Amino acid sequence: MRFGWFRGIVPVLVVTAALVYLDSIKQEVHSHSGRQQRAHYNDSVRGQAILTRMDKMEADISKLVKLLNNIDQREAPVMPKAVEVKKERKVVRKLYPNSALFKKWGDELSEEEQTEAESLFQRYGYNVFLSDRLPLNREIPDTRDPRCVEKRYPDNLPTISVVLIYLDEALSVIKRAIRSIIDKTPARLLKEIILVDDHSSNEDLKEKLDEYINSIHEARPDLVKRVRHSEQLGLTQARLSGWKAATGDVVAILDAHIEVHVEWAEPLLTRIKEDRTVILTPVFDRVEFDDLKVSHYFPWTHAFDWALWCMYEALTPEWNALKDKSQPKKSPSVMGILVADRKFFGDIGSLDGGMKIYGGENVELAIRVWLCGGSIELIPCSKIAHIERAHKPYLPDLNVMMRRNALRVAEVWLDEYKTNVNVAWNLPLKNHGIDIGDVSERKRLRERLKCKPFKWYLDNVYPLLDPLDDLLGYGALRNDLKQDHCIDQGPVPGNIPILYRCHLFYSQMCYYRADGQIYIGQLKSRKDSNRCLVDQGVEKYPGLYDCEVAKRKRYHMLWDFKQGGTIQNRDTKRCLEIAAGEKLVIQQCTEQHWKIQHVIK
Repeated sequence: MRFGWFRGIVPVLVVTAALVYLDSIKQEVHSHSGRQQRAHYNDSVRGQAILTRMDKMEADISKLVKLLNNIDQREAPVMPKAVEVKKERKVVRKLYPNSALFKKWGDELSEEEQTEAESLFQRYGYNVFLSDRLPLNREIPDTRDPRCVEKRYPDNLPTISVVLIYLDEALSVIKRAIRSIIDKTPARLLKEIILVDDHSSNEDLKEKLDEYINSIHEARPDLVKRVRHSEQLGLTQARLSGWKAATGDVVAILDAHIEVHVEWAEPLLTRIKEDRTVILTPVFDRVEFDDLKVSHYFPWTHAFDWALWCMYEALTPEWNALKDKSQPKKSPSVMGILVADRKFFGDIGSLDGGMKIYGGENVELAIRVWLCGGSIELIPCSKIAHIERAHKPYLPDLNVMMRRNALRVAEVWLDEYKTNVNVAWNLPLKNHGIDIGDVSERKRLRERLKCKPFKWYLDNVYPLLDPLDDLLGYGALRNDLKQDHCIDQGPVPGNIPILYRCHLFYSQMCYYRADGQIYIGQLKSRKDSNRCLVDQGVEKYPGLYDCEVAKRKRYHMLWDFKQGGTIQNRDTKRCLEIAAGEKLVIQQCTEQHWKIQHVIK
């Protein structure tokens, strides 16, 4: 009996001694790593590998101890099992059933937690409640093309300054962005991280953020710089402030609600080392605003419409024919995230400081770069995960500033095509009454850089952009019989335009071209992407179809119209008119008169 006890205790003593020895080794590795770099910012891959192996050995030994304990328990007297009591899940009342935040997230939250989560969501536009509970160094999926993973990059790359701009961002989101940049950018390449605060009121972004930065500086002194605006100046000025504070060879200007992927910087720096005149953009992955999961985005190029709103554009057949999704791709424009040679960015005019708050500054940059000696490229092997807000709390109505900034860009860069911006915003061609600020300095910059005309850009960079050079009229279409009602695109999806009380939003915008086409609904600036008014020949009611579809189906889609006159189909000779019951119909002409809001010719 005594020998049996001895045989049982010896393995336990051996295992315990092994655990103590492993712990001493781990402490030594930690101490060594700590002398090189403090805390969790340790870049030593070798040290982390040793720790990982130690952890695995420790786990295996722990399993052995558990096994020995189980053996001991089998030899011990059998005790009666406790009766298991199943706890029924408590049903929690949904306080915000219509909130976008809780559509697919938050079933387990108490009422108190729901209230906190919804309040934070309304304040920030994304799930701060969840963000505050996620690790700062969380793993995100590597969504790169396999060929990107196989690429090898030069050792002697330029250094990079990373600028993060924000206004009342959530503290945990900013900290996670900083952490991802430090963890996934080689220390030899990361010159600095510059935080530009555009006059936030959030108290968390003062002392608490300073404390976090100080903890970083224990391991990486002076790595993080802070720039604070004394008043809100907007995105353009914030980006300019970050660029001016940067000292690296290359500057990356990013939003603060991002996480970078592994090897995000190397492909960008390699391309700029090859050609300093390219302005680059990574490929975005989307971080969902509710559950903060990362969704894979394909590498679309960046473009814009005539309102100068950003949009994605499909890659060209020529690029797809390469069958290599890791190759850089020329892009007509750039979204808000951009990477450039710091000095070239200044030489070409950086950003237009006359732009206000939000919108248009990236399109202005793209047009200027293309016209004045540079180019824009998309780099598929550089991936950045970006939170897509459900709403932008800092500027509920983006249209006011966006419209003003778009008109400013048009005045400087679009030449004879500048009136297309007026058309897109449904403004008169002259005397629109919007103050765009002084543009004389930007016009002098264009002359000094000897930039090409905008027509060159349309012909060579973005030929898919419809020049609208045959437009005769635009805006709301009214009939004299019912002047407080306008033609409207009607329910979408659907193909029947209607008559509706005038509100002058996008669904009531109409465009008449010299070839006879009438578009109804929001103007699409890409060629052949609008919806055309048609007479289907036998139907009583008019139709509204994609113009390409109407052509294929051979619908009658060409109309004769003069201000104050009829709208008559050229083929069927029937007219668009109002019938009893205030409905739009196609019928034999009764000389009803229509007027369009703005006449060009």
